[in-house]
Amino acid sequence: MAQVRSSVIEEIRKAANALHLDIFGALHKGADTVLLLGPLEPEFWAAFSASAEAQDGNEDPLDRWSKRIIAEIADQFDGTAQFPSDGPPYPPFISWAIESGASWASPIGMLVHHKAGLFASYRGALRINAHLTLPKPREKPCITCAKPCEVACPVNALSATGYDVEACKAHITGPDSKSCRSQGCAARRACPISQSYPRLPEQSAFHMRAFLGE
Repeated sequence: MAQVRSSVIEEIRKAANALHLDIFGALHKGADTVLLLGPLEPEFWAAFSASAEAQDGNEDPLDRWSKRIIAEIADQFDGTAQFPSDGPPYPPFISWAIESGASWASPIGMLVHHKAGLFASYRGALRINAHLTLPKPREKPCITCAKPCEVACPVNALSATGYDVEACKAHITGPDSKSCRSQGCAARRACPISQSYPRLPEQSAFHMRAFLGE
């Protein structure tokens, strides 16, 4: 196992920040350290929107942008890039996120992140062949929260026991009383942490179009 300076994670964070990503969690897997990477808001969306991938008209622009950018970071630190779409078998990003101590299962099932709230997303991961010094685990915010996410969905599509995909799609393609299609999922927006996380509505609308296969 390689010996490294304890400051390497901060060096990687600075490199990721320069490319509009941030470290969303870190954990040890075997002899390696896995760093989960997510959007650094609000600059992330402008950077992606100006990219060649966003403008070339081809499929999966955000995934292609993420793979290019994270591969650059991996090359810089002699690491390996991994992505949610790699597979099958697919890397266990949800398990990694929970194991990192920076995300947890929320009252409505989806992950809640200590900084991004219910807007947590993982563009990829960086795997380093060394045991880097990990950040301290965070405290789950839902313990003291009033849990507005539980009542925010207008069709009760989300719960700790499941997700009614068809009810969700019917709402956002119908009258859409909560503007979920243009501003993002009402339950995600209701999270107090989400409200302090500067994710732009344009990004949420992009993900909603992808969710609908548009």
